[in-house]
Amino acid sequence: MAQDSETDNRKWYQGITRYQWIILIIACAGWIFDVYEGQIFNITRGDMLDDLLSGITDETERKAEVDKWGDWFLAAFLLGGTAGGLLFGTLADRFGRRPIMILTILTYSAFSGLTYFATDLWQVATLRFFVAMGVGGEWAVAASLVAEVFPKRARTHASGIFHASSVVGTWIAALAGMAVGAQWRYAYLIGILPALLVVWVRASVKEPEGWKKAVRKDSKKAGSFGDLLGNSRWRRHALLGMSLAAVGLASFWAVGVATQGLAKDMLVAEGHTAEQASQEAKFAYGIVQTTGAGIGLLAFGPLCARLGRRKAFVFGHVGAFLIVPITCYGPQTYEQLLFILPLFGFFTLCMHAGYAVYFPELFPNHLRATGTSFCFNVGRIMAAPMLLISGMVKAIEGIDSKQALTLLGTTFLLGLVVVAFLPETKGQDLPE
Repeated sequence: MAQDSETDNRKWYQGITRYQWIILIIACAGWIFDVYEGQIFNITRGDMLDDLLSGITDETERKAEVDKWGDWFLAAFLLGGTAGGLLFGTLADRFGRRPIMILTILTYSAFSGLTYFATDLWQVATLRFFVAMGVGGEWAVAASLVAEVFPKRARTHASGIFHASSVVGTWIAALAGMAVGAQWRYAYLIGILPALLVVWVRASVKEPEGWKKAVRKDSKKAGSFGDLLGNSRWRRHALLGMSLAAVGLASFWAVGVATQGLAKDMLVAEGHTAEQASQEAKFAYGIVQTTGAGIGLLAFGPLCARLGRRKAFVFGHVGAFLIVPITCYGPQTYEQLLFILPLFGFFTLCMHAGYAVYFPELFPNHLRATGTSFCFNVGRIMAAPMLLISGMVKAIEGIDSKQALTLLGTTFLLGLVVVAFLPETKGQDLPE
């Protein structure tokens, strides 16, 4: 029988059991709706904030306030993801993957639906925080579960597919945003639908044997932040993973989503009405750019398997750094922008699939969800100040959006610094 390794000659999907496929599908479904919750705000925030800030009559002033509050709401989302990720990650290591996955799904579903009723800025900020708590927790649990259930030879591909499914969430958000138009509230009611996943999770998901064994051995250490940060090996892995995620999340929210505004500005300059420009910009970001992002996410798992984790991350960060100024200053028309946006999406998002591959490989069974969540979600809070800065940079008089994005795109270079210190996990078993 062939050995279970990344050099196994079998196709990665050969020999995968029905249960393993079910786990991947459930993880993907949860993550799809996770991403919908985050992206629906990006797609509708112009309409939402124009509505909530309708009292500001000066067009230039309102646009600046929309940009500022948009980034500040994203910062609230990142902070909520951190809080929820840390809370639910440690609970998943203590009480199991299944019950906490159910709890996280119900959390982000409920608070998304309540956004329909928001009438003030502080209400939106509060609800985005609680939606993010569920989103942050669900990702860590699902990523850990996929890594634990799949064999080593298939782990990178399965984890990459799991994270790449985020593209479907963005597509759904884009279509929902275009369907509701200025009636942004209805898009948030769709966020209630993930609650239906709870029935499937409860019926199908079993706790991984490695986790059950670890808990039986020493339940007090399960999900312990003291053990995570007190052990020099796990602490180093947690801090490096956190830094890597911070670069990716800060650059994505500050730069990656900003092409919608770039497209809208270009369309308005070409003579389109604000409403027409808004609809076409949603298509440019939500469909065209996201398609390229999806290809990048799907490609990153095989890149990790072939090149190793470190070289794959170098590839992603260098490509992202180069593509930002090309996208800002290369296209002279909206049609030209559509041509380059798939490449922009590919390079600025591809390395995010690596987080689902890499982070679970850094921690033992009793700390896997805790450590994975720590990396991804403390990375969120480290990214939050970048969004506050981003909002201020975009609001500076005399700085146009292209200059702002190019400046903010240098953030990708910080990723190369972090990569230099990363341990390589290619071909290794998950720590026990």
